[in-house]
Amino acid sequence: MTTIVIAKKNGQVAIGADTLTTFGDTRLAHPYKRAHDKILHFHGSWIAVCGSSAHHLVLENIFAEMKELKLGSRAEIFETFRKVHPILKEKCFLNPKEEDDDPYESSQITALIANNSGIYGVYSYREVFDYDRFWAAGSGRNFALGAMYAGYGRARSAAEVARAGVAAGIEFDKSSAAPYEVHTIKLKRGVA
Repeated sequence: MTTIVIAKKNGQVAIGADTLTTFGDTRLAHPYKRAHDKILHFHGSWIAVCGSSAHHLVLENIFAEMKELKLGSRAEIFETFRKVHPILKEKCFLNPKEEDDDPYESSQITALIANNSGIYGVYSYREVFDYDRFWAAGSGRNFALGAMYAGYGRARSAAEVARAGVAAGIEFDKSSAAPYEVHTIKLKRGVA
């Protein structure tokens, strides 16, 4: 899987990810692939995706074709991913089934989003969370959350928090590896 992280501190947001891709027991590490494809950039938003390696290319293609891509609030993100779901099924052949008793069809996507309005998480049933300080996803998330929690009070910036999280994931999660990337954005005025 992966370690992806987001953080917000001192008027800044940051998003980070490791660069390892895995296929079962096979590792496709940094030196063997050209694109380090866990974080997408569209219309001022950074979007880190974990799960199937197909998600990156699929979302990159869908977002490039969307006339309106709004990711500036919890409601806008929900509406965007609600519009993406039928495209995933009809044009990209998504299998939307996870369990027999699921309340909704799954989009099979976990993503973290950072932009000048804040930090967000999107999950398989199009649940959207608006985070206040930091969050992590992927197989290295528990290590990342621990490191970000431990260092948040001492950190001077969101980037410093994000780097600590992704570094912990890389250090302890067998499905995450260096190098990592971190992107930062200034929060727009009036956003806490």
